[in-house]
Amino acid sequence: MKTLCYHCSEIVPNGLDLSIKIEKTMQPMCCIGCQSVAQAIIDNGLGEYYRFRTAPAQKGEPLVPEQLQRNKLLDDDSLQSEFTYKSDEYNEAILTVDGISCAACAWLIEMQLIKINGLIKINVNATTQRATVRWNNSEVQLSELINHISNIGYQALPFKASTAEQLNKTQSNNYIKRLGISGILMMQVMMIAFGLYFGAFSGMDEYNLIYLRYASLCLTLPIVTYGAFPFYKGAINALRVKRLSMDVPVAIAISLAFSASAWATITQQGEVYFESVSMFTFLLLIGKFLEFRARSRAAEVSANLLKLMPMIATKLIDDKGAEKEVILPAKKLCPLDIVLIKPGEVVPADGTIISGSSQLNEAMLSGEQLPLNKSIGDTVFAGTINGDGNINVEVKQASEHSFLSQLIRLSESSQAHKPKLAKLSDKIAQYFVAVILLTAVGTAFYWQQHLPEEAFWITLSVLVATCPCALSLATPTALTCATTRLNREGIMIKSAHVMETLPKLTTIAFDKTGTLTSGDFSINEIKRFNNEKLNYSEQQVLAIAAALESYSEHPLAKPFKAFRDYSYHTEAVEIKSGAGIQGKVNGQYFQMGKPNWLLSETKMLAEFATASCLLITDNQLVAAFYLSDEIRNDAQTLLDDLKKSNLYTIMLSGDNPAGCEKVQALLHLDELHSTLTAANKMEIIKNQPKNSTVAMVGDGVNDTPVFGAAHVSIAMGSGTDIAKSGADVILLNNRLKSITTLRQVANKTRRIIWQNYFWAFGYNAIVLPLAVSGYITPYIAVIGMSASSILVITNSLRLLKK
Repeated sequence: MKTLCYHCSEIVPNGLDLSIKIEKTMQPMCCIGCQSVAQAIIDNGLGEYYRFRTAPAQKGEPLVPEQLQRNKLLDDDSLQSEFTYKSDEYNEAILTVDGISCAACAWLIEMQLIKINGLIKINVNATTQRATVRWNNSEVQLSELINHISNIGYQALPFKASTAEQLNKTQSNNYIKRLGISGILMMQVMMIAFGLYFGAFSGMDEYNLIYLRYASLCLTLPIVTYGAFPFYKGAINALRVKRLSMDVPVAIAISLAFSASAWATITQQGEVYFESVSMFTFLLLIGKFLEFRARSRAAEVSANLLKLMPMIATKLIDDKGAEKEVILPAKKLCPLDIVLIKPGEVVPADGTIISGSSQLNEAMLSGEQLPLNKSIGDTVFAGTINGDGNINVEVKQASEHSFLSQLIRLSESSQAHKPKLAKLSDKIAQYFVAVILLTAVGTAFYWQQHLPEEAFWITLSVLVATCPCALSLATPTALTCATTRLNREGIMIKSAHVMETLPKLTTIAFDKTGTLTSGDFSINEIKRFNNEKLNYSEQQVLAIAAALESYSEHPLAKPFKAFRDYSYHTEAVEIKSGAGIQGKVNGQYFQMGKPNWLLSETKMLAEFATASCLLITDNQLVAAFYLSDEIRNDAQTLLDDLKKSNLYTIMLSGDNPAGCEKVQALLHLDELHSTLTAANKMEIIKNQPKNSTVAMVGDGVNDTPVFGAAHVSIAMGSGTDIAKSGADVILLNNRLKSITTLRQVANKTRRIIWQNYFWAFGYNAIVLPLAVSGYITPYIAVIGMSASSILVITNSLRLLKK
């Protein structure tokens, strides 16, 4: 008998005597590589890995010096900038980890690395085979982290779309191979079975019939070994960790049915069910493959986003007074660089147009298919496609901080969460398996007493017919399809609880500026207040205001940026959340913000009630600014839809009462609050009735504390730093009507999940008594069980349709 390596399950060569003591038992190893990797696992106190894993590890390959040197190159700043997000506090990168085959592998890697000084966070996703690592570069290098991963038998490299695609292809090919072999052989077995059932071989000698049975046995053997191998592996590993998965009854049914049929063939007594076993396995593999395709959708989202990142850029440099074009990698662009983007080219970095105009297609980010007109002063995003004009763009930020890069990181991190519904179905399925096994034992005992010749097949029908495959697929397939649909619509889900909470909404609160209104302000009027001490011209007033507002991302700051004069120097600038901004301009201390922050006298507050913001210095009023913006085109449509759904609507604004009442006169919200600070908004949300479920919709600027008070928070994705936004949902398309789509998809997802549960439970509730009573043959049981799984998946796929 051949000995298998305990680490990778490959055959140990004859005469090789390598072993490691694992859990008080000497276990054989097939090579030095496996021995060293296994020893590293044991030495690090991670021996439990071998108990919890659900698949053999990869063959161990010790790192040779050349590989160590190659990993060391990953620490080079210029190379690392291509795949690493850097902040003042940490570095973060997504790694593709080759060799992850189950959740135990992910656990092992996390446990191995979490002990390393300087590692802030690690999250390994077994589904996508990726790891997100966050580390302090002054304490540990990326190459060290990769070497630690390599020491326990996995190969890690910076995540690339092509690598992820290749891994998905490999897994897909494995499924297709199993399906192909099982399907072809199943058809041969079925032809023989149909011939026997319908009398095509009547009159044939007995030994020929025996020959046909042996032929069926030989044809079925590869199906129940190679084809059904994933089910055996899953069942054994589930039992090893004292859990019951759906693979347990499946593995028992396949092995028992094949064993009984093989015994009947050898002893030439009883019936054979090779066709049932082969069809059962084939249909189950189809279900597994469809499940894999559904799960891989989430991985494809971030991989497809990464493909949008351009490789090269055309940088404009000053060469002795003349502009010169230089082609360089897009990753090397720095803030303030000027790039030329020609028609049809991909925008290489986030930036602002400083020359030219064009139409840009942002469908890959927002879901909006119609090109957008962009001209001087407008923001463009990396990964979008230039249309019909040449534009010069001033780079705003490095590629790792780009809007697209943030989307990729957020998409990756959102996949790490497991919603409560998914956890519930896993738990229910586990208990249901226990009920099935106990029922099967009882069925076998009963029929053995009353009809011994049919006891085995009736028991087999119970195991097959009631397998909870559909139950296990009910939630994850629906949630994956819903998330994919929303991504296509330009709606990004950041938090796992959103799809569960949205159907329960009773109240929606809106910020006004930049949310119900477009946020594209214009300065209608400026009132200056000069005296003997103060004598500022309108140009000076605007330059001072612009110098201060250059530090703010608030929509009210945007109209001032056109008046920025860089001869006005700023220092000690401080933003007061929900109130305004203060700091020194050319050595003079100024404050700019809401009247109720800067003024205390009731009379003066009444006088400037309609002013958007005031500018003061030394407690003296310098200027009052009156700004206006337009209500969003789709705001009325959204509010009408919310009222039809009996949702209570509130406006929470920091703007003056006059500005809020102008919006209220058109939109008619149920409740209106003006001149609020962030603390005021939080208090109002917290004081909603106890049974209320509240959503807060804002522009993501200074809204993070308020977002935290709501059950669901929704941010308009108009180019602010979404990684810093505390929102649960980001509307990348910047359209309010997307809230209607979000609610519709969430409600439909809930309905489909409950439909899936109803079908899964209903099917089992009907079929279990019939199977126990002996009214269902194994053949019918196979078709029913597989059909229930495929029905659940097909039902979930409806979420992908608009």
